[in-house]
Amino acid sequence: MHTHKSNSEPQVIPQEAFDWYDEYAHGDITRREFLSRLSTLTVLGFSMSVLSAALLPNYALAEQVSFNDADIKAEYVTFPSPAGYGEGRGYLVIPKSVTTSAPVVLVVHENRGLNPYIEDVARRLAKAGFIAFAPDILYSLGGYPGNDDEGRALQSSMDKAKIEQDFMAAARFLKTYPLSNGKLGVVGFCFGGYVTNMLAASLPEVVDAAAPFYGTPPAKDIRMNIRAPLLVHLAELDKRVNATWPEYEADLKAGKKQYSMHMYSGVNHGFHNDSTERYDEAAAELAWSRTIEFFDLHLKA
Repeated sequence: MHTHKSNSEPQVIPQEAFDWYDEYAHGDITRREFLSRLSTLTVLGFSMSVLSAALLPNYALAEQVSFNDADIKAEYVTFPSPAGYGEGRGYLVIPKSVTTSAPVVLVVHENRGLNPYIEDVARRLAKAGFIAFAPDILYSLGGYPGNDDEGRALQSSMDKAKIEQDFMAAARFLKTYPLSNGKLGVVGFCFGGYVTNMLAASLPEVVDAAAPFYGTPPAKDIRMNIRAPLLVHLAELDKRVNATWPEYEADLKAGKKQYSMHMYSGVNHGFHNDSTERYDEAAAELAWSRTIEFFDLHLKA
């Protein structure tokens, strides 16, 4: 298990703590219940401060590309979303090397709004030569509130159909952005993995390549619409999402869809997110390098 902090006697956090965090992060249990369960591990010698520090995000750890990086230009821009919440806003990052056109990639956040980790993912894509755009679905409610707990509560209060329309509007906006070469990729994490799958199925004429990270499938009745190649990343310990894969894969095979799936052994849902202890550096870097190669292949040609 990758750890950010080195202690003189590093302790391995029990797997059930990660499972409880997954339940909490997806709204299946309350924060109070999550902390109550964590407290049962104190008999094993863990302190609550160590456990909660390890499991709850620390976004100082997630900055791999500085927002001041000389190779990129980043700004917040709005886009129209008449079928969604009226107007959306997102974080647009353009490589300074782009003068005429470049491939574009939509980055879809988790179930808590546009947090610093997702903004950093957009910057990483720009460093790799893509114009990246990461919408904040919480824009109509004032934007990401600065912490994940409030962000999760805000997002869960929203209309899922309108959320999906906002992301569809963002995809269309980015595909036709003046510097776009007309090739759109989508990458998303957790809830954003679901949205990535959903966009590939809902907007087959818009999405050219899709890379969902531990995301659930799109609605069954639209799966046959998928035209874009899919690069599916799954975590071996992610029982919730993995349970949905066999049926999804059967439909992809039946429809002769182009897809590849990578199962990362011994890692948890959220393993790419470097702000929590679920992060696994080796798996995250392998999955990311595969994603960049995939987008290079399908969007830059």
